[in-house]
Amino acid sequence: MKKVIPYAHELLRETIQPGEVAVDATCGNGHDTTVLSKLVGDDGIVYAFDIQQQAIDRTMLLLEEQGIDNVHLLLADHQYAQAYIPKADHGRIGGAIFNLGYLPGSDKQTITTPESTVEAIRAISAILKPGGLIVIVVYHGHHGGEQEKQELLDYLTSLDQKEFSVLQYAFINQQNNPPFLLALQKSV
Repeated sequence: MKKVIPYAHELLRETIQPGEVAVDATCGNGHDTTVLSKLVGDDGIVYAFDIQQQAIDRTMLLLEEQGIDNVHLLLADHQYAQAYIPKADHGRIGGAIFNLGYLPGSDKQTITTPESTVEAIRAISAILKPGGLIVIVVYHGHHGGEQEKQELLDYLTSLDQKEFSVLQYAFINQQNNPPFLLALQKSV
């Protein structure tokens, strides 16, 4: 069995095609951004969002180290993704990833919030291509994490099964609030 992050990346590898658009809704340290960049290839584009300058700087450094230049870094809340992604790229998004919680190695007071996360998922799913995928790694062991987890589950459970397939992948015998994966795929 794969751990949550490798499984998230596997799902994205199965979905995103070279030349497409991808979204890293929480670029953090840049690791998911680099995975997406390789999946879309030289002819594709990645839009990477974060609300913290520290995350944008860390991601930029990693991209420079790896010689990656197909990423647009955006210091912005992911809930506004639809406004930042040009209309020409709407409907071309093959996949998106969220890592919820806080930026590893930084201030644990700055966290993703349920309102922003649900709105971001709503906005990005509206401009996904048919068959496109959003994967969400849910870290919920921090202050505010349980509320975000519950509101996210409530929202995703309410989605019409004719429009989206929604998956939950979790290890149920691990202790200390292990992260789990949610994935939603837009119907073809």
